[in-house]
This record gives sequence, C-alpha cells and structure tokens, in this order.
Amino acid sequence: MTAPSDSASAETPAVRCRSLGVSFGAVQALRDVSLDLVPGRIHALVGQNGAGKTTLAKVLGGLQAPNTGEVHVGGRKIPPGDVRAAQIAGLSMVHQHFSLPPSFTVAEALELAAARKDGRSFFRRTELQRKWQNEVAELGGPTILSTRIRDLHVETRQSLEIVRALAGDARILLLDEPTALLTPAATDQLFERLLRLRDNGVTILIVLHKLREVAAVAETVSVLRDGELVLGPSEMAEVSEGQLSDAIVGPASGADRTVGMAPAAEAAQETLLELAGVSTRESAFELGLNEINLRVESQEIVGIAGVEGNGQRGLVSAIAGLTPIADGSMRLGGVDATRAGPARRRLRGLRLVPFDRNTEGISRSAPLWLNQSALRLVGRHPRRFPLISLRQYKRQAAEAMDVWRVRYDTVAQPAESLSGGNVQRLILSRELAPGVEVLVAAQPTRGLDFSATNFVRRSLRELRDGGAGVLLVSSDLDELFELSDRLLVMYGGRIVARFEAPYDRRTVGDAMTGALR
Repeated sequence: MTAPSDSASAETPAVRCRSLGVSFGAVQALRDVSLDLVPGRIHALVGQNGAGKTTLAKVLGGLQAPNTGEVHVGGRKIPPGDVRAAQIAGLSMVHQHFSLPPSFTVAEALELAAARKDGRSFFRRTELQRKWQNEVAELGGPTILSTRIRDLHVETRQSLEIVRALAGDARILLLDEPTALLTPAATDQLFERLLRLRDNGVTILIVLHKLREVAAVAETVSVLRDGELVLGPSEMAEVSEGQLSDAIVGPASGADRTVGMAPAAEAAQETLLELAGVSTRESAFELGLNEINLRVESQEIVGIAGVEGNGQRGLVSAIAGLTPIADGSMRLGGVDATRAGPARRRLRGLRLVPFDRNTEGISRSAPLWLNQSALRLVGRHPRRFPLISLRQYKRQAAEAMDVWRVRYDTVAQPAESLSGGNVQRLILSRELAPGVEVLVAAQPTRGLDFSATNFVRRSLRELRDGGAGVLLVSSDLDELFELSDRLLVMYGGRIVARFEAPYDRRTVGDAMTGALR
C-alpha cells in the first residue's frame, strides 16, 4: 500500500511508521506497513486474529524491533526495539494481559510503574497514598489504594492499567485489545474514559475486534490482513460496515466452515447433565454456589447470564470437578458423578472450554502437539496402553489443528506463539474431538475477531445439532440471545431467573442486577 503523504497534515503526526517489516522464521508478521496517526484522535486498528495487530502495536511501543522500516513518535525517530525511547517520547502501551504485579497494593504497583519510567530503582511507601489519590479517585479513591491487585475486579484492573500507562505523562496511548476481558457495561465505561482522554489531547490507538466497538469509539480505522495494511487510516464516516468487513476478511476468504458432528436423527431428548441442589464452599477466589438446580438436555444450548463475579466461575469449576460439591448431586448421562474427579468426568463425555484460554486452556511453553493431544491419555489403563508413539500423536495433532484451521508453522512451536483466536481453535480441536457429550463453554468468543467469533458460534450450533448438550457461559447478551435455547441468570451464587426465547433484554438485565429476586 502506498505510504501516506508527508503533506497529508500540516501537523506533525503523533506516530509515523514507514515500511515496517517483521518476520518470525518463515512467518511474515508485517509487510511494508506505513501509516500516520493524527494527534488528539482515537484510531482503531482491526483485523482477524493473526493479522499482525499486536505485532504492530509492539513495534510502535518499542517492544519488538522490526526487520525493516522505522518509527517516529512526536517527530522523534525511535531506535528499533527501544521501549525507554518510546516512553521518553511520550508513548505508553496497555497490554492485553495485565502487567501490574498481583501481590502489590494499587499504590505500590502504580509507584513501581512510575519508578520504572523515571529510571529510579526504589519508591517510598509513606508518600504513596497522597501521591496517587487523584489518579484513582474515580476508581474508588483512597480506599482502593491499599487493595491488592489480585483482589480487584477485571474492569478495575483494566482501568488501573491505563493509569499505569499514563503515570509517566504519556500523550500517546496504545491499547491492545482492552475490551477482551470486559463486560459490555465495563466496555462502555472504558470508552467514556478514552473519550475524556482524547478531549484532553491524548492520542489513542486501540486494537479492537468487534465492529460495533470500532463504530462506538473510533474516529479513524486501519485494517491489517495477513500482515499488510489494506485499509486506512480512513475516516469512520467514510467507511461502511460492509467495506470494513470485506477489508478484514478479504474477497477470496469465503465463509469459515465448521467441523462439528453430523446431525442427529430425530429422537427424544435425554438429560446429559443435571445438577440438583448443588452448593459449594466460598473461597478467596470464587463465590460459593447456593442450591443450584439445572439440567442440559441433548440437542440444546443452555445459556448462563450474569454480571461477572456472581458464581459463574464456581459453577464451571464444580461441573469440571475442580471444586468439590459440598451439598447436592451431579449426574452425567444419568450416572452419578458427584464425587468423580475431572478425568472420570471426561470419560463420561464432559469437555471444557475454560474462561482463560491462555492460563487454563493451554500450557503456554509446551509445544502445540502436546497441548492438542495430552488429554487423549486421560483415563487410559497403563496395561492396555503400554506404549506411546510420539510420532503418531504429533501427526494426529497436526491433522486435528488443520481441520480446525489453526494457523501455525510447526507442531513443535510453543503454544504462546499463537494468536488468541488460534489458541481458541486449538482448544476446540481438542475439546470437540469424538466422544464429547456435554460441552461447558466459558466465554468461548471473548477477545476473538468477528470471523473467529462466527466460526465458534457455528461450531457450537453444529455440536448441538449433532446431539450433544452445551452449557454456554457468556457475558455477551447478544451471543446468549442468539445461541441459547434456554437462558438462566446467576446472581449471588444462585440461579435467580429462567427464560425461554424470545428474550427481553430489559427483563434479563433486571435479573442480572438482582431486581427480579
């Protein structure tokens, strides 16, 4: 794509990059990317998973040295891969995965971040409360300063990451998929905060996946596809949603086929998963369950809605066998599984797409083939299966990942090298292998681009149509309304409401906030 003209704006661009190229072995992550970011505006960067968005953000922030090209911040050329130089020039980055140390208090974490930017190796506890009280006033003021990072809600941690990024007087903010872990309400709050920062002169580049989010906050948009800049920066008012979608997917990409089960023959439904009066003990990290009653039938998707932190994680953990059931019972396929461990539950056909794909769904440092095939040995008797063929497992892993269109270079590469969408496809290729009867899918599309999101949703429908049962836990009401045959709402560790389609957003919302109790 032709580089933007230097005379396109009389004002010096906040960020200017020219002919950026980045390669990782045989994979070309960026190809000849050139763009200008006008100061004091919100710019969106979009594209499918693996398109190069995070790589570009890291190059601009000095975290990744390009193989070719150069970056200028505020008119100043930044040495390749020099984070400190980018920060001195006024640019700071908010990463997709939180960077504040979990064991620190809010005040300590923010002071540490500021100390790093200032080049100091120490900080004083006695001045922390006074120093940071204004920066966190809207997040809870002095009370929150003594709270440890690990004890905060996700949306508060996200807001603190922005405070951290601005601690060194940054005037340019790069945000890499900041909405990936946020509820719709928290996303709206984030956008309001970004608009206020823009009004105060801060230039913002935000990596997003959902087109409605781009329309809600961005003034210009740029599209990366297969490492190339194929659109932008373009004014949002001049680009239709159809044009944006075509630029992201590409004219020859076509629809992504799903790979589920064959449609089941017409048959009476049977109960595949049943919880009767299930309660669990509360822990420091999970809200306890209180007399949960639910069932998942064959050929249906049951949705679980609720504001995050109301027992959804505890529910998934109890079903998976990771949290003991204190009272009540659980049955899988009509067989009691209350005291069964995770392995025996998998043998009964239970599969899980966890909340956090990177920490709960994979081993980031392990090779792809091991992540994909490790669970095939679960429950096997050592006398019946004395030998393991690594060559066979690698071949089977490659075949499964190819069917699910995981983009990778070699089965030996670490899982952490994959983009978020490809990690999710890897997990699905493992969890939706033959033998699945019940799938518990927790936030299965969180942080995915719209193409990968549609792929996952079609896969869930196809799994249901093939005769399996799906328990879908999501904070995205649109997703729940679209997929769920029945919808349950959790509040305070209980199921407080049950709905059938068509769903009323206001009524479901009232149940989520406790108004219908």
